[in-house]
Amino acid sequence: MTHPAPSIAAQFNAAIDWWKEAGVDYDYADNATEWLAEPEPTPEQVAAEVKAATKAAVAEQKPAPAPEKIDLLGQNPPQDLAAWREFWLSEPGLDAVGPRGRIAAQGEAKAELMVLVVDPEEGDRDQLLSLSQGQLLNRILAAMGTDRPNIYLASALPRHTPMADCHALAAGGFEGLLRHHIELAGPKRILALGRNILPFLGHEAAQDHAALSEHCHDDHSTPLMVAESLESMMGSPRLKARFWRRWLAWTHNSQ
Repeated sequence: MTHPAPSIAAQFNAAIDWWKEAGVDYDYADNATEWLAEPEPTPEQVAAEVKAATKAAVAEQKPAPAPEKIDLLGQNPPQDLAAWREFWLSEPGLDAVGPRGRIAAQGEAKAELMVLVVDPEEGDRDQLLSLSQGQLLNRILAAMGTDRPNIYLASALPRHTPMADCHALAAGGFEGLLRHHIELAGPKRILALGRNILPFLGHEAAQDHAALSEHCHDDHSTPLMVAESLESMMGSPRLKARFWRRWLAWTHNSQ
């Protein structure tokens, strides 16, 4: 028995069904043309999907636990700068390396200015900031009308620590050490160099350091200026000029 030939419409529908089963929904010519794709979502639908996805992502996030504060001073903290120097250079529990390679602060108590840096300069042996950064500091002090014997120079960390995780180290006890150190030194002003020094002073690293004006103690505060690090200023005349303008404004306002 002879069957009639299928109509053009039937052949077309059969072809479409075959391509559907094959998973092909584009006609690849010079430009791709959608045949069987879903309709484009409306802007309202897109916004709703983004909102739902964001809400789900936030719900899955767990807040990071705050780092535990550690007391490195112990039961008998140093009571003067001589005892502090001995503690700083010999206390084995300050870090995993031990006393080897530590650099002590320099100067006398009640100095007009305390200059504070994060860590000693690479290559320091017996004196803090003894190389190129120290030379820049000496020129800065000369422009201020003073010199090293008339300031108190200290670091938040006892040895050169490249790529230091300052938040972790501050929480690991060095914030408390620096607070006690400043109390013993008792300077009239503090110049802290380097944005990454902020965690050791009890501030967030992202805080606008130009807005900081004082370091708070238990019962009083000391005028504070936080500026760029010596290393940053060494290669940038612009940063040196900005530092000097801020220094003049700060010293004028804090007189």
